[in-house]
Amino acid sequence: MPSHLGLLLPRWRDVIEILIVAFVIYRVLLVVVGTRALHILFGLVLLGAAYVAAVLLKFTMISYLLGVVFTYGAFALLIVFQPELRAALARLGQSRVMRFFYRGEAHQVAAEIAEATDRLSRAGTGAIIAVEGEVGLGDYLASGTPLTAKVSADLLTTIFTPYSPLHDGAVLVRGDAIIGAGCILPLTQFPVADRTLGTRHRAALGLSEETDALVIVVSEETSMVSVAHRGSLERGVGLERLTELLGNVDFVRPAGASLPAVPPLAPGS
Repeated sequence: MPSHLGLLLPRWRDVIEILIVAFVIYRVLLVVVGTRALHILFGLVLLGAAYVAAVLLKFTMISYLLGVVFTYGAFALLIVFQPELRAALARLGQSRVMRFFYRGEAHQVAAEIAEATDRLSRAGTGAIIAVEGEVGLGDYLASGTPLTAKVSADLLTTIFTPYSPLHDGAVLVRGDAIIGAGCILPLTQFPVADRTLGTRHRAALGLSEETDALVIVVSEETSMVSVAHRGSLERGVGLERLTELLGNVDFVRPAGASLPAVPPLAPGS
């Protein structure tokens, strides 16, 4: 084989190195997606493209100024990306061994949400609960009221009590805590074949299309429970099925930690 062709055949070390770099980039993107950091990264990419163009076109002053920005901008990025860096470090510190000890508490959180949903359904009280996945829901907190409260069936039922200040909107759950209530979610941008679906269902679909959140909806008109995930809506979800879906969510985890695979949902009718 000619020597120059050897450069085109990657060695096993090269393959492993490429896979490691690709995985790191993927995990970094998961941290920044859904946060302000994503917009900042886009800005950095544009600045980098401008710097390359300035060098190629021999714009000395522009390339010098951009070089100064990149040199000292690294210190500014440490401050700007502080929340995202904390989330990334928390993810690195998470281990499967610690998850084993938290499993009982995670099941308890799932049971509390399922119990609250069952109570709301039997009472005919409309509700929408969004359980955060890998994509953060922090951007939706601004439309509601930020909270820091442990998940409990009593609290969830109280929040959605008719005429209470926070009943009209969604509750956001991160890990084992309620982080927001009365939050406004984006409506789906795709046509919905079923005309009986109300605003809550369309909001649940909209959020599930933009994020990987598991969104639970209780219909005020029919008392039916629906679950939206990754753009699909399953209607008529019973307590057993809801418990199964919630049982696949890793509730007790640092912010931004991974969400295990959820069984596929039936297409919306």
